[in-house]
Amino acid sequence: MKIIGIGNAIIDVICKVDEEFISANNLTKGNMKLTFDENEFKKLLANLNIEKTISGGSVANSIVGLSQLGNEVGFIGKISNDNFGLKYEAGLYNEKVKYIYKKKKEALPTGTCLILITPDSERTMFTYLGTAGKINDQDVNISAIKNSEMTFLEGYLWDEGEPKKAFDKAIQNSNKVAMSLSDLFCVERHKTHFLDLVKNKLDITFANEQEIMSLINTKDFNDVIEFSKQIKKLLVITRGNKGAIAIKGDEIAECGIQKNLKILDLTGAGDLFASGFLHGYINNLSLKKNLEKGTEMSSKIIQKIGARLN
Repeated sequence: MKIIGIGNAIIDVICKVDEEFISANNLTKGNMKLTFDENEFKKLLANLNIEKTISGGSVANSIVGLSQLGNEVGFIGKISNDNFGLKYEAGLYNEKVKYIYKKKKEALPTGTCLILITPDSERTMFTYLGTAGKINDQDVNISAIKNSEMTFLEGYLWDEGEPKKAFDKAIQNSNKVAMSLSDLFCVERHKTHFLDLVKNKLDITFANEQEIMSLINTKDFNDVIEFSKQIKKLLVITRGNKGAIAIKGDEIAECGIQKNLKILDLTGAGDLFASGFLHGYINNLSLKKNLEKGTEMSSKIIQKIGARLN
């Protein structure tokens, strides 16, 4: 297997909202809020009109993108044997992704993410992890990881306790490890741990400009380049309208954005960018070509509603 992803198995519930809805519910536009309160989640959901429901999760979206590019891939994520769980599993199988988890009835329901899209196409997320957040080291299939060229992890998954044990077990048994920092909220919440991962345990780190600058406590992007040169690990950074950059030691590649696109929804832009980049990486393309493939994939997805191309 080329790549195995480990992440939060979450059903995406896509809704269009106005700017007032975001502020009225104390959400930070463009970021993700995490709740562990099922009642709080249900209360917010009750005030929304659902546009679309898709099986999602950040790394799962990336893994599906890699499958659509013709790569043999798998995914580990915890679901419950409920209606959303069944839909989730079927969604992966339909995309030719090997789902490496045996579902059973769990105490908590399958995780759900409300993706709230404002008129400017920006997405704000409100996530109830449910059983997805209860992943533990027993859920991690060592054989599958050892037989994969790379493991791809998401910052959303990292948390103290059982999820951290699952993370550590995956890293210890992987041939190579890539990870997305996922969200500014995650970076600020776990800064010390993430910095250790980036410096010492990851082969590839995906981040946007805001996330990586927060991680190393700087407001000058040149510091990011110097940081990458010092740790000699591959950093892949998306920079909005400034395009994307990949840095490994003294090697630096850049790629601009595709212009004149009809942007409908920015959900999944980073996930599909990672798909394209990793596709190039595991097929031994250059850093520049990897960035171009990532940009191509993200440009396609933002012209659709949701985080899946098909």
